[in-house]
Amino acid sequence: MYFRKMISVVILGAGNVATHLYKAFCKIDEVSVTQWYNRSLDAIRTFKNDVSITDDLAQLNEADVYILAVSDDAIKMLSTQLPFENRLVVHTSGAASLYDIDKKHKRGVFYPLQTFSKAAEIDFANVPICIEALESTDYHVLKKMAKALGSPTKKVNTDQRKVLHLAAVFVNNFTNQLYRVAHEITESEGAEFDLLKPLILETAKKVQNVSPYMAQTGPAKRNDKKTLRKHLKLIKNKHHTDIYNLLTTSIQQTHGRKKL
Repeated sequence: MYFRKMISVVILGAGNVATHLYKAFCKIDEVSVTQWYNRSLDAIRTFKNDVSITDDLAQLNEADVYILAVSDDAIKMLSTQLPFENRLVVHTSGAASLYDIDKKHKRGVFYPLQTFSKAAEIDFANVPICIEALESTDYHVLKKMAKALGSPTKKVNTDQRKVLHLAAVFVNNFTNQLYRVAHEITESEGAEFDLLKPLILETAKKVQNVSPYMAQTGPAKRNDKKTLRKHLKLIKNKHHTDIYNLLTTSIQQTHGRKKL
């Protein structure tokens, strides 16, 4: 299978990851999406003229790889329900175990470490693919798929992947929540959140070249108690005050400063 020119794929699921993978695979010659399954056809009906769609597991095509791009909770049950065995079935989760896939299958993980929104364009050259498989031949199939997308690839075991997923929550989900808090704070006083966007970009750019530890700046690091107290007086939302105090304390502990 590894030496085949084109790898046939069936995608199961219709979320953000499934949609972006489908679109990306359609742009390359090495992978052919022969079928797209979802329990509700409405979610994928718009693609019916481009790919075979189905909501019936009994009607799944034979393929080289079955990609379960579904919620973590659905992986185990869906893999059990697949009406075949000894075929390569992979999930795309950062937090689920390789062994969540039913043992009747050849099992693997094809985890794109990136944030996905259906409306946002994604360049897979900027999407590292973390790969795990029980068999070396299956690993090479998945690596070939990732390379065809132009993605950097990394062999990552389940424990490493779970840690990466946890770290990703900090750098993406939690950071985005801080953007939302900042947006609320600026809006409350009629200031423009857009003025912060160059700072957001520069902060992300900086950690490409130096460690987060070395990149840290601001009143908490330099122990500017006067500024810290001014900020706390400005905050009107107690929840935001708690966040400010928690992150200030974390920065001070990291950089050897005493608490405010």
